[in-house]
Amino acid sequence: MIGRLQEWGNSYTRRGRFSPVGIAFHWIMAALILFQMGWGFWTDFMMPGGDKLRAYEIHSAAGLPILLLAIARLGWRAMVTDPYNDADSQGFQTKIAHATAIIFYITFFTLPLSGWAMWSAVAPPGPLYLGGVLTWPQMPLDTLSPVMRMAVLDIAEDVHTASVIVLCVLVPAHVAAALKHHFVDHHDVLSGMLPEIEDRPGHPPVPPHKPTVPRFPKGSEAG
Repeated sequence: MIGRLQEWGNSYTRRGRFSPVGIAFHWIMAALILFQMGWGFWTDFMMPGGDKLRAYEIHSAAGLPILLLAIARLGWRAMVTDPYNDADSQGFQTKIAHATAIIFYITFFTLPLSGWAMWSAVAPPGPLYLGGVLTWPQMPLDTLSPVMRMAVLDIAEDVHTASVIVLCVLVPAHVAAALKHHFVDHHDVLSGMLPEIEDRPGHPPVPPHKPTVPRFPKGSEAG
C-alpha cells in the first residue's frame, strides 16, 4: 500500500510537478494560515465579551487542524520526494528558499501549540474543539499553581506573537518570489504547484520536464 502510494506520488515529481496530495496540503494550509491571520487580528480589536470569546473559539477550531496537517505533510514529504525545478538551481537564492521553508514549518507547529497552551492556561479553560466539531483535550496545566499558569500563558503568548510576526514577513515574500519565478524568470515553480489540467483531445502533448533529483527537504515552495 505504502509502496504504491510512493510510486504514484513520485510519478508526478519525476515530471517536475508536486503530487496532488502535496498540492492539497499546500493550498489548504495556505488558506487556513491566511484566515487565521486575518481572523486573529480582527479578534484582537474586538471589545471583551461573549462575541470575543466566540471569536477565539473559532480561531482555535481553525488553528488545531494546522497542527495535524503539518504532521501529515511532513510524513508525506518523507515518503514522496519533492520535484527538482528551476528554483533549485539559483545558488544563494535557493538556500534562502530552503531556509524559508524550514521557518514556515516551524511556525506551523509553534502557532497551534502556543495557542493550545494559551487556551489551556486559562482558569477554568473552556471547551476546545477541532474544526468546531470534535472535542480536543486541554494541556495538563490544571495541576499547576495560578502563578505557573500565568507564566505559561505569558510565554505562549510571546511565542504566538513572534510566530505571527514571522508569517507577516514570510507570506508576502513567499508570494512575491513565486510570482517573480513565474512571470519574470519564467520558471516552472508555480505551475508545478497548481492542479494539472489534461490536454484536450488532439492537442499536442506538453514536453516532459527535466528529470528530478531526489532530495529532502526541499523549500523553493513551502509545500
